Order: sequence, then C-alpha cells, then structure tokens
Amino acid sequence: MSNVSNTSSVLYLHGFNLSSENAFPAFLLATLSYMIILFCNLTLILTIVLNKNLHQPMHLILVNLPVSDLIGSSALFPQLINIILTKTKTIQYSTCVAQAFFIHIYAAGTVFILTAMAYDRYMAISQPLRYNSVMTNAHIMKIITAVWSTCIILIGVLFILLLRLRRCRSELTHSYCDNPSLLALVCDDTTINNIYGLFISAATQVMANGMVLYTYLHILIACFRSKHSDTKAKALQTCATHLLVFLLMECFGLFTIISYRLQNISPHLRRFLGVSTLIFPPTINPIIYGLKTKEIREKIIHFFRNKLRPL
Repeated sequence: MSNVSNTSSVLYLHGFNLSSENAFPAFLLATLSYMIILFCNLTLILTIVLNKNLHQPMHLILVNLPVSDLIGSSALFPQLINIILTKTKTIQYSTCVAQAFFIHIYAAGTVFILTAMAYDRYMAISQPLRYNSVMTNAHIMKIITAVWSTCIILIGVLFILLLRLRRCRSELTHSYCDNPSLLALVCDDTTINNIYGLFISAATQVMANGMVLYTYLHILIACFRSKHSDTKAKALQTCATHLLVFLLMECFGLFTIISYRLQNISPHLRRFLGVSTLIFPPTINPIIYGLKTKEIREKIIHFFRNKLRPL
C-alpha cells in the first residue's frame, strides 16, 4: 500500500478501545464536558455582548477567546461522542479535513487572542494616559480582524499544501483528525509541508511568547513603580489571570507537539494530550475570566439572580 494512491473517501480512526461497561460512562462524561463548555463560553459571550458597559477594549478582545474555544470544542466533541456512542471507527475524509482545519484554527486563534490581550493590558497599565486615544473601537476591530485573518491564512495554506498530496494509507493513529495525522497518510514527499508547519509553529511561538514576555516585563516595572497599592494589586491580579491562561494553553500545545516528535511515546498518552488541549482550556478559560473579572462576574450574578427570582 505504501506506493499505491488511496482514493477511498473513508478513513479509519483509532478510538479509545472502550469496553461495553465503560462506553456509557465515557459517553456521559464527554456529553457533560461539552455541555459545560457550551454553557460557560456562551454565558461569557452573551454577558459581554448584551451589556453595553462591558463594550470596552479588554472585553471586546476577550469575547473572541470563548468564540475560539467553541470552535475547537465543537470540532472535537460531536465526532468524539458519535464514536463512543456508535462504536464506529470510520470517518469521511472531507469531514476529517474540516475537523482538523477548525482544530488548528482554534489553537492558532487562542494563542493570537491571548497575545492581543497582553498588548491591551500593556497599554492600560504601562501607558494609561495614551490608552483611550490608542485603543479605540476602530483599532480594536483592526486587531481582531488581523488575528482571525492571520489564523485563516496560515492554517489555510497549511491544508492547501496537505490536500495537494496523494494518500496511500487510510488508518489514522489518533482519535480525532489533525494535520500531523493526515500528513502521515500521504505517500508523496512531505518536506515542504514539514518545513512550513515548523515555520508557522516557530513563528507563532516566538511572536506570542516574545510579545507576552515584553509586555509583562513592562507591566511589572510599571506596577512596582506605582505608589498606589490598590492599583498595583488590581493590575497584578488581572495580569496573573491572563498569564495563567496563556501558560496553560502553551503547556498543552507544547506537550502535544512534542508527543508527535517522540516515536517511543505511548499512543494512549498522545491521544490523551491531544484531547486535553481541546477539553481543559475551553472549560477553564471562561470560568477563570468569569470569576476573576469583577465587571463580568457581577453581570453574570445579576443575570442569574433575576432569572431565578420567583415571580
């Protein structure tokens, strides 16, 4: 099969090999996880969108984070739940490519959005006098447009390079589709794909980590120079929250990338790391920002109090 082009539209997935006793608990866990992700992220989006006093630069950038989380989790969970429920191990090639595309959009989008949020915090804390004149609605829209346009272009080129290659295998080594798994199915030379994939991964990490490191160094300097203890504490708390989310995403992404480069790593561990990247950040992000951001927390509590109040 290694030298024969495979034109079959059906691919075979490696599931989690669940027993009949474990299938139903796994189905409930996956469904519950997806419902929690949907509820938390949609609550955060609606809270920001429906409250005009939250239409500030920080919140307008923040609202893109749950959007990205919903893209990633919705690309994974429906297919994952279907695999557990029906015990099927096949997927259409077109569906697989679409799933992989949106998963990579989620990963790139999250990193770029967190970087944009770091820039916003830098302007607010290090250059407060210029903040309102620089971070206008028009400037925010340019940042958001640049984030999503860059993601679509970078990931779009990645998959255009993939789709030009002939497939000679149809068995995926993962429980869901992504670019490395699809690239392992082709029988043509993948040098260009590997170089481009490493280039965008390295460029994204250097830019994101460089921006976050630069902005937070200046933020820390500005905080320690501040004579107002309340302002300093609030700034450090806000930045610590953002930095926690950023490091969480970076760690999961880094472990997943490394797992593909190590041949001796357990396939079960590789699948767990891959799925964790699409479960934990989308679950934790809205909870962290919803609870830690005072304005958002107050609006959410006020909304549910009004809804639960007896008539």
